[in-house]
Amino acid sequence: MTNQKYGSDRTAFEKELMKLMVPVQGGTIELRDYVNTDKWLSSDYTLSNPGSNKKAVTWTATIEPFHVMKYPVTQQLYHFVMHEKETEPIMNNLPMAEVSWIDSISFCNQLSRMLGRTECYTITNESENTIFKKTANGFRLLSDAEWQYACKAGTAGYRYERIEQIAWYQENSGGSVHPVGQLLPNPWGLFDMIGNVWEWCWDLYDKERYGNYRVFRGGSWAEAQNNCGSTSRRKSMPDFKIDDLGFRIALTHV
Repeated sequence: MTNQKYGSDRTAFEKELMKLMVPVQGGTIELRDYVNTDKWLSSDYTLSNPGSNKKAVTWTATIEPFHVMKYPVTQQLYHFVMHEKETEPIMNNLPMAEVSWIDSISFCNQLSRMLGRTECYTITNESENTIFKKTANGFRLLSDAEWQYACKAGTAGYRYERIEQIAWYQENSGGSVHPVGQLLPNPWGLFDMIGNVWEWCWDLYDKERYGNYRVFRGGSWAEAQNNCGSTSRRKSMPDFKIDDLGFRIALTHV
């Protein structure tokens, strides 16, 4: 996906990009929270038994159909969309990292504009007031619950396969990020959901306790294996950047 290859031919670019978007059928997933369930309510789910938001609780979230990119956003794609420039060949398939939550939703908006889609986000200086337009047909981040649903891909365990077969993590990464798609995908054809880079999600972590901190998921090349799995979940400020944190994109309306 380079300027040299596509020039101003956005149709060819969009066709290639859409080949990477995997359809996810709707369904339900059981979720558990030990602090505050308000963050799940910020997205478009139906909660069957949310209970009190101040105690450990398990409930079922209903996920609507969506499309998700089979890989984390790569450096090649990020720089093409945001800067209209090529990357060094060795960087092409590395996940984009050291991007903030703000950078990630800005990328989604820019990609949407590039392809004539409606932007999903109205971005404000105070990130907790950033507006997500659910009816927009543009690109977006996965929600917290969508991410877990897509990662598990119908499986029941912490991971969908033995970790060394699916993830780059502290014990096998050699201390660095790796190109996407080198290990086995999950049952729905999604690569690098666990390990390699953490992935930003849309949701606030817990507004009452942490303000505008946002969720990221999945573990990374720098994490011990215990921290890399379908329920691995951390938080930080929306302008936080680090070299093992990236993102993945989704579409509600194709």
